[in-house]
Amino acid sequence: MADALIPDAAAGTGPTPNVTGGISLGHWGAFRGEVRNGRLVRAVPLNGADADMVGAWPELVHSNRRIDRPHIRRGWLEGGAGPSVARGRDDYVPVEWDAALDLAAGEIARIHRDHGPASILGGSYGWSSAGRLHHARSQVRRFLAAAGGFTDQVGNYSWGAAAAILPHVLGSSAAVSHAATSWDSIAAHTDRVVAFGGLNTKNWRVTSGGAVDHPLAGLVARAQARGCRFTVISPLAQDVPPGIDATLIQSRPGSDTAIMLALAHEAWITGRADLAFLSSHTTGHETFVAYLTGAGDGTPKTLDWAACLADVPVQTLRTLWDSIATGRVMLTASWSLQRAEHGEHSYWALIALAAMLGQIGLPGGGFSFGYGSMGSVGANARRGYVPTFPGLENRGMAIPAAAFAEAILHPGESLSFDGQDITLPDIRMIYWAGGNPFHHAQDLGKVEAAWARAETVIVNEPWWTPTALRADIVFPATTSAERADIGGTSRDRHVVYMAPLVAPQGEARNDRDIFAALAGRLGCRAAFDEGLDEEGWLRHLWTQSEARGHVEGIDVPSFEALREAGIWNVPPPDADEVLLSAFRADPVAQPLPTPTGRIMLHSDVIAGFSYPDHPGHPVFNAPVEWLGSVTEGEFHLVTNQPAKQLHSQLWQTTAGMSGAPAPVRIHPQDARAHGLKAGQIARLFNARGACLATVLPDPGLRQGVLVMPTGAWFDPDPDRSIERNGNPNVLTSDRRSSRLGQASAALSALVRIEHYEPSPAAAD
Repeated sequence: MADALIPDAAAGTGPTPNVTGGISLGHWGAFRGEVRNGRLVRAVPLNGADADMVGAWPELVHSNRRIDRPHIRRGWLEGGAGPSVARGRDDYVPVEWDAALDLAAGEIARIHRDHGPASILGGSYGWSSAGRLHHARSQVRRFLAAAGGFTDQVGNYSWGAAAAILPHVLGSSAAVSHAATSWDSIAAHTDRVVAFGGLNTKNWRVTSGGAVDHPLAGLVARAQARGCRFTVISPLAQDVPPGIDATLIQSRPGSDTAIMLALAHEAWITGRADLAFLSSHTTGHETFVAYLTGAGDGTPKTLDWAACLADVPVQTLRTLWDSIATGRVMLTASWSLQRAEHGEHSYWALIALAAMLGQIGLPGGGFSFGYGSMGSVGANARRGYVPTFPGLENRGMAIPAAAFAEAILHPGESLSFDGQDITLPDIRMIYWAGGNPFHHAQDLGKVEAAWARAETVIVNEPWWTPTALRADIVFPATTSAERADIGGTSRDRHVVYMAPLVAPQGEARNDRDIFAALAGRLGCRAAFDEGLDEEGWLRHLWTQSEARGHVEGIDVPSFEALREAGIWNVPPPDADEVLLSAFRADPVAQPLPTPTGRIMLHSDVIAGFSYPDHPGHPVFNAPVEWLGSVTEGEFHLVTNQPAKQLHSQLWQTTAGMSGAPAPVRIHPQDARAHGLKAGQIARLFNARGACLATVLPDPGLRQGVLVMPTGAWFDPDPDRSIERNGNPNVLTSDRRSSRLGQASAALSALVRIEHYEPSPAAAD
């Protein structure tokens, strides 16, 4: 047992004498906290976690932006519930816990009674906590389900389009949610990695659920040392890992699907296509090939066709084809690739190209998604030992996550989604816990207009975020450092007992305790918490892991042993993970959960939806907003993750906030043409809104493209004419990927840029 409880992760990082502390976990890595006189004074990163991000934990816990006690928005407190444009402008009145809980419970009961369960939107996002018990999304959903039901959100902003298309093509969304060929397999077997959307190493610093190991940089270097070669297709040179000798193709954003289709066409016309694999493991390749060869539309999907759309020399694509025509090839696409209009087709086309090459399920071959998007994608780990907090049946309904603003603004209207027509609910209340929609949603002006239509908004939040500042009832919530939990991810080889490092700050309470108090007032506490407190739940959750270990013959430590050690090293899997290897080996005995048991290169189900942009196989559709249809002065805006933040987390610390607006990368020639110099403040704008940004010339960026990170907290000026911190989601469109996926299409946006001269009044 002792050998399984890894001391190596914490070796040499023991606490200073007379200093208390313990091990905890965030999405950017494990750390040992040091506490003096009840205050977290230091967070020591373990196993190569980013020192800047982990080191910001004391600032997070003791931030002057912490919410110290419950608050009620003055206008709501004095005027009662109802739609209000004062959210985000009003001041707040501190109140006692019992008063706030009574008001919140009364509103939940009133809305349920007068308008039904679907009238409450249960808002959250999954990145709030690395711990599985105090996972705000799980907690708020369980509470609202116990209380009578709510409008849930399905899909996500990370890979919502993929979550819609992959079940039709592969039978499940596993290939984007958790399954991927391991980098160990790539390092041992792959001759060429082709990364659509890049392999940006800044994204490897974070993992949903938190990771103790950070192995990707070493594994990628090992692959190159063995002889693997890389091609990166992205407008941004930073998407090539440092030290990797990669070929960079800077195509137009939004043209990746066209390139994939042209490569598939080349495979067909050159005779490289693996007909045996297509016949035994796929369905519908004949229909797909007819599209590639132009049988229906008269346009063969040639390399010349794709080069024109991508605005790259055709010889560049011919060289790319030559590099994948032989040898073991791994095709990958970042999550960002499908966050675009028609984003579903980028993933479907990648699978189709891999099927043409016939290497799906072979070590180091085929396809995988997300290698450039999160730190543990492709790490080799045994799954199933990080427990999950159970939900309850919801008597309400669900809408696509990216469509929540539309649902609030247009109750009763019909929304097409994955072959069904949803009648949008009449949302009267928003309960948000864990997440900042005024960061991750698109067209924030539209979101703010929708937010104002709610009668009551309740938010659980540790800090005065833009979302908390637009609530009517604000409950102060603890951070992960102030509670006990069990954390980890299926993509990492560890489970972490997250020790409570400091006492709850101010009057903060755990989300679980807040919901338990509300459930008691609403008469549903037994259904919500089953009589278990924090430790009771943690012990209950750990029985899941112990039971799995019993089945698999794995020696799982007791709860007490896990708590004592802090980190458990889960034994590695028996072999390197290879996506779809069992299916490849025997497609009859190990079929996919698709209508035919095979990979669907044509889907009668999707064709039956009669969506004009989804004829039943991968196609290229030009986005409405892209460089292929610009007018003079317009740029394609690419939004990506900040280098030292996770979404908007850490913005309130020195790790994320510089005092200047967020940077905008621009090619030096474009900067000169617009009279912009490094360090100047620029105004980015389109018909949806405007924001400020700090000019950062970057010769590694394709001309005509601007790149902005999405981590700045939303801060519109008083008349709402401009956003001051540099939040680019005032510019991105709420137009979604398609009627099939209804997912975020943030990467399809055109903007203009100019030097910003504040008015004398603004300067004062």
